[in-house]
Amino acid sequence: MKMQKEMRKFCPRCKTYTVQSLALYKRGRDRAGAEGARRHAEDKKGYGGQKFPELKRTAKTTKKMTLRYTCRTCQFKTMKQGLRIRKLEIGG
Repeated sequence: MKMQKEMRKFCPRCKTYTVQSLALYKRGRDRAGAEGARRHAEDKKGYGGQKFPELKRTAKTTKKMTLRYTCRTCQFKTMKQGLRIRKLEIGG
């Protein structure tokens, strides 16, 4: 699917419709020392095994892509849970 690189969208900080640039959100690397990761590692350790059943096969073939909009005037970033598509082409 092709989407525009820029579009007019409502900015909550400016409180008006402004031109915003579109980018695909990519999450950063998980921290190994985070509280949830340490807790999960503690649950997996020892003879008990996995606390919850591991997912063997997934039902969905695609993931929802998160879109990140950046306001051109104030640089405020808003995110929108996007579309479930295989490939997104920005600025086509």
